[in-house]
Amino acid sequence: MKLLVAEDDPSVCEMLRLFLHKENIQAVFVHDGNEAEKQLRENVWDFVLLDWMLPGRNGLDLCAEFRKRSDTPIIILTARTDEKDRIAGLELGADDYVTKPFSPLELMARIKAVKRRYTPSPSVPTDTPEAVAKPSSRLKHMNMCIDTVSREVTIYGRTVTALTPKEFDLLLLFISHPKQVFTREQLIEAVWGFDYYGEDRTVDVHIKRLRNKISTAERQWIMTVWGVGYKLED
Repeated sequence: MKLLVAEDDPSVCEMLRLFLHKENIQAVFVHDGNEAEKQLRENVWDFVLLDWMLPGRNGLDLCAEFRKRSDTPIIILTARTDEKDRIAGLELGADDYVTKPFSPLELMARIKAVKRRYTPSPSVPTDTPEAVAKPSSRLKHMNMCIDTVSREVTIYGRTVTALTPKEFDLLLLFISHPKQVFTREQLIEAVWGFDYYGEDRTVDVHIKRLRNKISTAERQWIMTVWGVGYKLED
């Protein structure tokens, strides 16, 4: 795994450098936001760790900008502990949030958990006998259609682009059970898995981002059932 670490605290960098080396992870360290921006633009990364308060450009600005063009997993590192700060990072596209001080073991567990969320389910090539035998890889609800093989979403004939793997998985779960109301806990279990380390609130953030990408003038598609959870709009 090729990992970019943008962190200006020398002690944190040294701790991570030693630990990541033991984990056989190829890590590149930068210490200010301008250099981090350069690395994000010029290289391909498997994972990114961004300190919130970087000199030059802060980590949240970099996260928001990078997320517009890449689905690479991002974890924000920061000493901020307020819930509103954690939510701000998630709303700008971060996958998780680790507060300082942290143990390298906890950080590694979170990195592995996020990576698992980004691992797509193996799909069968469309020209194999198995694919030919399948009656359909397409799910339809009203004017929304999802192809589970190509992972393509179309709404009113328009292809929806830039869905992250988890946003697609959420939408697939909803369209597979169009009348069911899902609680946050059920969504975490179904989409993130039992090993999820984050907070229930991350579901709200992902739903908000998904709505922004799929909503049309005709409908919002994902309804909030107050006091319970979420469901696909009838």
